[in-house]
Amino acid sequence: MNDPAAKVRALYSVREAMALLNLSRTQIYELIRTSRLVTVTQGRRRLVPAASITDYVQLLLEECRAGGDGHAT
Repeated sequence: MNDPAAKVRALYSVREAMALLNLSRTQIYELIRTSRLVTVTQGRRRLVPAASITDYVQLLLEECRAGGDGHAT
């Protein structure tokens, strides 16, 4: 139960979100600007909730399915 690897992170820095989504800083901030990726602030830091990353990936999958390009199964 005290396994550090089992800890779930609630918030990620923009840099960590970049790595998780394999996107550039510019792309991440464009997603934030267009409300496709939700962020919160803690002091002066902008943080990306883990749920926001999951929701964005789900949105991409739904768009892929709706578009019928066949890439998502």
